[in-house]
Amino acid sequence: MLDVRRLRLLVELSRRGTLAAVAEALSYSPSSVSQQLALLEREAGVPLLVQAGRRVQLTPQALVLVEHGIAVLDRLEEAEAEVARSLTSVGGTVRVAVFQSAAHAVVPQALTILAAEHPGLRVEVTEREPEAGLFEVAARDFDLVVAEQYPGHTRAHRPELDRVPLVADPIRLALPGGVAPEAATLADAASLPWVLEPAGTASREWAVQLCREAGFEPDVRFETADLIAHIRLIRAGHAAGLLPDLVWAGEPPSVRLAELPGRPQREVFTATRHAAATRPAVVACREALARAARAAAPARRPAG
Repeated sequence: MLDVRRLRLLVELSRRGTLAAVAEALSYSPSSVSQQLALLEREAGVPLLVQAGRRVQLTPQALVLVEHGIAVLDRLEEAEAEVARSLTSVGGTVRVAVFQSAAHAVVPQALTILAAEHPGLRVEVTEREPEAGLFEVAARDFDLVVAEQYPGHTRAHRPELDRVPLVADPIRLALPGGVAPEAATLADAASLPWVLEPAGTASREWAVQLCREAGFEPDVRFETADLIAHIRLIRAGHAAGLLPDLVWAGEPPSVRLAELPGRPQREVFTATRHAAATRPAVVACREALARAARAAAPARRPAG
């Protein structure tokens, strides 16, 4: 009979690509991973790995086992969820990956709700960029991810994940002092220095495209994923930028804001594996996050 733990190693190898990456993710040594996969080969009675330079590749038979291994792991997770639903209280541990502005705006209130309503539930929160968080939820490193999607940009479709909208988050032009927001347009910021998120991120690609549609290339002098740093640079008069409403965490904005063409919004959503979507602890976390998101963004605030 095939060993489930070894099957998981094979599934992880199919996702992560190298023995070293599997070992790091699961806190094994690379030699232990290699030994366990060799044992799985003996159990299966067929070669599962072939050497390709300094890497290994999965054989067609290994890919068959990967497909069944995913199904087995999902069924085990569904069984755990069903047992948990039979209990009268919500407990256990939920591992949540969340991007920065949601961590500031939504997570603290959600944790307050969960502490009051489900005191036996342990929630572990780690900041992750959305794409990494989605991958790591699919790979079972986390149970739930809070991620975002910018207008016109779609995340890679992951059929194994259950995705639920959390909140539509308006995005505004943020201006340094001396620029009157009531009359400002995006083109008025063409000659200003800009602060944007790092190249390659969805938010950066969207922001640059928006500026190009307005007829200019933004002069990006400051590049950081930290939106609090964006706020401080803008407030100090050093840059213009684009800020989502959630960054204010329900408090009044501390910089001048102007509306953007079409009043764009990013979609904030949660995602978990289909097999974990009915687990009471995950359901409770999603409900608390939704309530916290509504409190942080009750309505579209006026610019200015």
